[in-house]
Amino acid sequence: MSNSNLSKLPYKGCRDLFPKDKRVQDFLFETFSDVAKLFGFESYDGPLLEPIELYLAKSGQELINEQIYSFVDRGERTVAIRPEMTPTLARMVAQVHREVPLPLRWFSIPNLMRYERPQKGRLREHWQFNCDIFSLESPYGEIEIFQLLVEVFKRFGANRNHFAIHFNSRELVDGLAKNYLHLSSEQSYAFYKLIDRSKKIGQKEFKKELLAYAGGDTNKQSFLENYFALNSLESLSPFISKYQLACPRLASFLELIQKEEFSLLKPFLVYDPTIVRGLDYYTGLVFEVFNLHPDHNRALCGGGAYDNLLGIFNEKPLGGIGFGLGDVTLKDFLECHQLLPDFSKSKTQVLVAALDEKNSSFIPIIANQLRANHISCDVLWGEQKTKKIFNYSDHKGHQMIILLGDSNTPQGELLVKKTKDRSHVTCPIDGDWIQQVKTGLLS
Repeated sequence: MSNSNLSKLPYKGCRDLFPKDKRVQDFLFETFSDVAKLFGFESYDGPLLEPIELYLAKSGQELINEQIYSFVDRGERTVAIRPEMTPTLARMVAQVHREVPLPLRWFSIPNLMRYERPQKGRLREHWQFNCDIFSLESPYGEIEIFQLLVEVFKRFGANRNHFAIHFNSRELVDGLAKNYLHLSSEQSYAFYKLIDRSKKIGQKEFKKELLAYAGGDTNKQSFLENYFALNSLESLSPFISKYQLACPRLASFLELIQKEEFSLLKPFLVYDPTIVRGLDYYTGLVFEVFNLHPDHNRALCGGGAYDNLLGIFNEKPLGGIGFGLGDVTLKDFLECHQLLPDFSKSKTQVLVAALDEKNSSFIPIIANQLRANHISCDVLWGEQKTKKIFNYSDHKGHQMIILLGDSNTPQGELLVKKTKDRSHVTCPIDGDWIQQVKTGLLS
């Protein structure tokens, strides 16, 4: 029984991926996978559903309170559709990290759901390229993650004029909040949220809200103003020395930025004191990749380092670093810089069709030979009109058409036609026509 009120549209904030859209997504995913494997990463995945306690233990307050999809299953267990991959990753690594050699390099492209207001570059459902390295304490994981990110964007045709990686030390920001401003956990959370939206509310409003955390103390006001005026790595070390800020992780951060391998990445890097990242598990380096297009200047992805991601499972601390890059924001980035190839047509190489019923029996034979030679082909079954064949091929974007039963083609022969310039040759069906196809596809 039909329901006239049933919508043909997907759930709000989700997408129907028709073939032309799926071709784009496949291109993104294949590039992600190629680059990750180039760096020695291995693919993994986990369940779409997790116990909600996993997110309560390790995710940010905003995600839990406002964005998570959760329900009670038939066993009276409260479960959630995964809104991020890191807690699942932590659970999986906690099972095996004592048994496998380190460093551990894993990547995934999970489907995620968050209940938020759909807008440009942000939907409720998306896929995210996640890369993480777990290792003994070392700054080289941070360098490797930056190298991988740069390679991903370069692989899509982007250069230093298209994107930049803004980075900071989460330990430095934590020190400002707790040790210098003496903020409580709740106040620190609000402080981080203010910093995180500083680029959106304007400098005047940001400064007004920021200085309220100084509580009228002129020394603290000066401290905050000096911190948010930092705009280079060269200005960071004098600031840390002046205010005698010191802690082990901060020392590691300063060691990292002085590495020669790090300096090679500097064309793509920007020190930014406003990068904090909202999730609670970040403890060291934090970063976000920004689109440099003047009309689309927004964050594309982010990540950071963590020391105790496995702590909720009572496992010993294991250092790690990772990032997540969403398919929606990346597609928008590639489109605004005109870097996205044309996927409006299928990439199937050859169409096989017959102009009369008598020759249509050869279609499966021809198609099987093409596929045996790793040439993708599409077929139109039965007798077809010339106009339909060429209209269909134009729509699909075939490179070549093999026609059977053309009035100008002798019996027992086929016509191999290139769609680009309409040139053609005739070949015996039992001859070496496959070589003509291979030559035509390469030219």
